[in-house]
Amino acid sequence: MRAIRGLWRWRHNPLRRRTDLAEAWVALVTLLLIVVAAPVLGSLVGAAAQNALQRSVRQQHHDRYPVTATVVRRLGGSLVEPDPDAASAHDTRSRVLADWTAPDGTRRHGTALTILKSPHRGDRFGIWTDRHGLLAARPLDSTTATTHAVLAGFGATLLAAGLTETVRRMIVWRMVRRRYARWDQAWERAGPDWGKAGTGS
Repeated sequence: MRAIRGLWRWRHNPLRRRTDLAEAWVALVTLLLIVVAAPVLGSLVGAAAQNALQRSVRQQHHDRYPVTATVVRRLGGSLVEPDPDAASAHDTRSRVLADWTAPDGTRRHGTALTILKSPHRGDRFGIWTDRHGLLAARPLDSTTATTHAVLAGFGATLLAAGLTETVRRMIVWRMVRRRYARWDQAWERAGPDWGKAGTGS
């Protein structure tokens, strides 16, 4: 709005310099880019991210299988691992030695993490594996994918707006430097006798 008022104010002002009008136009174009182009770019980035992430969700749910594992024995130590689907920010998981049957029917034995607080031999818990029974991360869910896509679009909008404003500031800075350089040249041409009687000033 300030850019529009600036253009209107300088339109017929007799004191208007070309650089003043140019600065107002630069500000107006920047405003339009931030208000219109940046959100459009953010929407496009968000939509592209949404398509890619939803394809990944479908692929992961196709390639990963929920399997029930049985605790053989608890291993020493525990670790804290972030779980995007958990109610809390972090879930404490115990490291156990476990047996499970792969989706292809083969028997597997190895180290796994369980959310059981005090796992004992024979306890059962859920894990995710690939079709051959190798442990895999929990597949991404559709809601989390959508959240990531929205954040990507919002970030792209902010980045585009910030870059646009940075370019505007650089352009205005160069224009101001040129203006000062012209003033310096004009003062040099005027010479040290500027304002004295008989010098034509």
